[in-house]
Amino acid sequence: MIDRDGYRSNVGIVLCNARGEVFWGKRVRQDAWQFPQGGIKSGETPEQAMYRELEEETGLLPQHVAILGRTREWLRYDVPQSWIKRDWRGIYRGQKQIWYLLKLIGRDCDVRLRASEHPEFDAWRWHNYWKPASEVVDFKQEVYRLALGELERHLSHLNKHHNAHHSRVA
Repeated sequence: MIDRDGYRSNVGIVLCNARGEVFWGKRVRQDAWQFPQGGIKSGETPEQAMYRELEEETGLLPQHVAILGRTREWLRYDVPQSWIKRDWRGIYRGQKQIWYLLKLIGRDCDVRLRASEHPEFDAWRWHNYWKPASEVVDFKQEVYRLALGELERHLSHLNKHHNAHHSRVA
């Protein structure tokens, strides 16, 4: 759903483990890494969309995670004109997102990238909390920094000093 200002409603998911590392997914057949995210469907709340997207993109179910927090307001980013489909030009500007911080209470083996018919990721890894903000596509970097900055306070009880880079391939 695109609002009157040209932004599509969307959710972003920052999934962390007990060490405070975040889930980082590699887009199928691309050298592009990002957090799970996706559109909010008509009639869906942001939380319902978050759980649907979480399952579609990671195979994780509500019992595998705990919600630690969410952004208070919509965070927006504009998509460069060259990335916008021709029929959406003039209507679509970008995304407005509510971001959720989740803690994995299940196990790494509960992640199933092929849980949906159309997988979005073909590999994943745990990464240092702030690393994705500098490595995601440039037009999303500021919204990642804003989301991570607002959500970081919910991590205060987690051990943040561990910085392992465990890769997982589907």
